[in-house]
Amino acid sequence: MSTALNVLGTPLMACSYDPLTGWLRDGCCQTDEHEQGSHVVCARMTVEFLNFQMERGNDLITARPAYRFRGLKPGDRWCVCALRWREAYEAGCAPPVVLECTHAKALEFVLLDWLRQYAVAPSPNS
Repeated sequence: MSTALNVLGTPLMACSYDPLTGWLRDGCCQTDEHEQGSHVVCARMTVEFLNFQMERGNDLITARPAYRFRGLKPGDRWCVCALRWREAYEAGCAPPVVLECTHAKALEFVLLDWLRQYAVAPSPNS
């Protein structure tokens, strides 16, 4: 059982099982000493964010079966790199985030006030 905390200081909740997300591919935005990207922000994908990432060479749309990655579409929840989320925030196209599912490590890269501006309810995704 995980003891990881979210940005609110409570136990980290799962971000998405469909698509299966997370550095550890366990549905949670957890991290460990081997991860270099800090994929700790649970974000709900938008067309604007996906296109913004594509323009910067971070293709989140194209499926890559070898990496168990089906490609993302608007509405999917995904653990994104905190610095990529910050970059989108600064450009005015940050996607919504689920605070309960966003790892506390995100606060090393972004302000809680920024995340709160984009917060959505932690309802389960289909």
